[in-house]
Amino acid sequence: METQFLKSFVAVADHGSMAAAARLLNITPAAVAQQIRTLEREIGAPLIARAGRSVHVTEPGARILERARELLRGVADLRSVANDDNTAGELRLGAGTNQLTGILPDVLARLVDLYPRIQVYVQPGFSPDLYRAVERGELDAAVVLEAPFELPKTCGWELLREEPLVVLAPRAMAGRDPHELLASEPLIRYDRTQWGGRLAEQYLQRAGIVPNERFELNALNAIAVMVDRGLGVSLVPDWARPWPEGLELVSLPLPLPSEPRRIGVVWSRATIRSRLVAVFLREAKAVLAVSAQATKASS
Repeated sequence: METQFLKSFVAVADHGSMAAAARLLNITPAAVAQQIRTLEREIGAPLIARAGRSVHVTEPGARILERARELLRGVADLRSVANDDNTAGELRLGAGTNQLTGILPDVLARLVDLYPRIQVYVQPGFSPDLYRAVERGELDAAVVLEAPFELPKTCGWELLREEPLVVLAPRAMAGRDPHELLASEPLIRYDRTQWGGRLAEQYLQRAGIVPNERFELNALNAIAVMVDRGLGVSLVPDWARPWPEGLELVSLPLPLPSEPRRIGVVWSRATIRSRLVAVFLREAKAVLAVSAQATKASS
């Protein structure tokens, strides 16, 4: 049985379509469909059923899905076992949306330059989902927000970066008081159901500010564009660049102390690729130290 066929089956099950699985695997949808048909013949049962343009896992498919994941993880582990050093093998890494474009690219550039025998699989997602993936052993580590709860002993966590809250406003409002802006201008709220958004909500309550809410969303780059278009101001963490280009914005520091958004790495203590996690963590801290020095020198 080809492990690539199992990868295609799991990808279709996770993403709900042949086209999405094909994009993930960098093959054609026809190839994905052919691999799954071959796998179904070998298994002797239908695994995927079509429903219009989408697909869903059949009952036999659901019964073998978790076992298929375990088999794929086991195959990935073989490379780490065979290459018994800390500079070879596959690292399965998760990252939040802002980390994918902010922290992670520079870290990966340094990692592959220093350790070309390390291969990295990156899964994007929201921090709560990535924590669960690390706990389940589906990922070795993830670059995530600090969890608002105590982690199980099977996981470790280390801080990489702190992002203080700032008032994001059009450049024309640069001279105005941050609290006055939050109280008088329409607020583009950072989603309070998300971990980072809760920090902004807690600050507003502590400062006694009742905002005039206009929008609420969990997408910092989109919030920046909306502020630039004059739709309001926002209270957000000072997240890592790059930001969208061409925006005329200012980031105003807050007059009261605020709890920062904390970005770090969570990892599974049980992963067989703990050596690769240690290498990634070391290089991530080195990259951020250089970045911090450059920021300090330019300020």
